[in-house]
Amino acid sequence: MKKLVLALDVMDAERAVNLAKEVSDLIDAIKVNYPLVLSAGVEIIERLAEIRPVIADFKIADIPYTSSLIARIAFEKGTSAVIVHGFTGSDTVRAVVEVAEEHEGKVYVVTELSSPGGEEFMSRVSLKIVEMARRLGCHGLIAPSTRIDRLAEIRRAANNMEILCPGIGAQGGSVEALKYADGIIVGRGIYAADDPRKEAKRYRNMIENV
Repeated sequence: MKKLVLALDVMDAERAVNLAKEVSDLIDAIKVNYPLVLSAGVEIIERLAEIRPVIADFKIADIPYTSSLIARIAFEKGTSAVIVHGFTGSDTVRAVVEVAEEHEGKVYVVTELSSPGGEEFMSRVSLKIVEMARRLGCHGLIAPSTRIDRLAEIRRAANNMEILCPGIGAQGGSVEALKYADGIIVGRGIYAADDPRKEAKRYRNMIENV
């Protein structure tokens, strides 16, 4: 079954928890980013992890030591996976993988961003990033739903690695990405809707019909 991941980029702890509970049976995981964690505190990971598995989307991108500290904090707070930038190089990604292995967690590596700027520099090296992620034993990849041609190339290079795609809805990506990906990440299309549960159900139905 293809996955539906809720990108919970709200900035209020109680709203985040209530939204997660409202759609918990329709989603497979919750992705948290800096807006929520910086406004609500890192403890929000613990609260959300009681509802659904949490992916800490900190897009870790620092020297290996600092990156390992960030990953350790996330895993100790109960996250199931972290997201790291691949452009930082193999030493940083390896450091994060080592921390993840201690906690039986997963590491997803960003290949290129789903925004237009992702094409400026990252597209040139994204396939090399995929190769590195495979070599280091990373669980999966983050790849753009907004550029299906690039996504297809990334899938070919990734073999059986899990691919999750952001950019669905607000950025113009569609569930067509599921031809090559294992799951989609939806944020504003659900949490900013007048009826978040209705929209989550609509996305779930689309996934099941792909």
